[in-house]
Amino acid sequence: MSFDLTKLVRSNIQKLVAYSSARDEFSGEAKVFLDANENSLGSPLLKWYNRYPDPHQRAIKQKLSVIKGIAPEHIFLGNGSDECIDLLFRCFCEPGKDNVIICPPTYGMYEVSANINDVVVKKAPLLEDFQLDLVHLETLVDGNTKLIWLCSPNNPTGNALNRVDIETVLNNFNGIVVVDEAYINFAKQKSFIQELTDYPNLVVLQTLSKAWGLAGLRLGMAFASAAIIEVLDKVKPPYNINQATQELVLKALDEVGQVNDMIRLLVDMREALAEVFRSMPTVEKVYPSDANFLLVKIKEARKIYEFLLGKGIVLRDRSNVTLCEDCLRITVGTEQENTLLVDAMQDWYAQ
Repeated sequence: MSFDLTKLVRSNIQKLVAYSSARDEFSGEAKVFLDANENSLGSPLLKWYNRYPDPHQRAIKQKLSVIKGIAPEHIFLGNGSDECIDLLFRCFCEPGKDNVIICPPTYGMYEVSANINDVVVKKAPLLEDFQLDLVHLETLVDGNTKLIWLCSPNNPTGNALNRVDIETVLNNFNGIVVVDEAYINFAKQKSFIQELTDYPNLVVLQTLSKAWGLAGLRLGMAFASAAIIEVLDKVKPPYNINQATQELVLKALDEVGQVNDMIRLLVDMREALAEVFRSMPTVEKVYPSDANFLLVKIKEARKIYEFLLGKGIVLRDRSNVTLCEDCLRITVGTEQENTLLVDAMQDWYAQ
């Protein structure tokens, strides 16, 4: 495979002169900041937030570098993974001309972002076992295919994609392959981050929303070659990660041990919850999961969903999604939340 990134980047992006602040041009510790027209007196309540944050999030990238075992120049931070997804479209896909491939059922933002950016979406549905249909996928690729989106572990199915299949796509596609690993910490399969040196066309997405329990802070991560990261940095807003998020994330990244304990607990509760569902009379299948949720095929899924809503319990009805007919996607909650859910399900059967 011959991979040439310059042929993938949109011509206007290649010519783009990125916004540059004085803090892009300065290194070291400054004593006085008079460059950005901030309110130097500060907010009456939050005086320490009157300054713009580090546009390059250097401290966070340094900590992530140690945790992930990858150099900081291979890390991009977004306002949630959704910003990373949108930027990949904006950097590499020519509106009204290029196309991407997704493999439904999968995370819905790939298609939404494609539509926002006027990029054609081609679909290679997963097989019945929720694995890639490599033959179909290959037939969809043409000269204008820029991105292939692979979610592993997949949302909403919960399973990890076959690693060899992902490698096959990486080895045979001249565009960019995005492997979205939002749920990788709950899986036995290892991350593709360490494969970046072997695949210059690989982008790995991860997030602090799931295993790290920081969904409210909105911090997503993209890992890729330094060349790809440079393109993303060129297009992103200058201060896309706010100061409060940066401060709190830095504290959270010191707690790797506690996060690992939390992951183990969630996986144990996932398996316990799966066993309870398998014992329910109208449950037809509980699909194997490598994530922090379960996909459950159950008779009258929509009616059960609405019944639970009436009790203030919100699940995700996936009944209208390809290959997920009569399925509910159920996040593993706290022990108390799981108990409330199971009790409510028993009320449904007792009607």
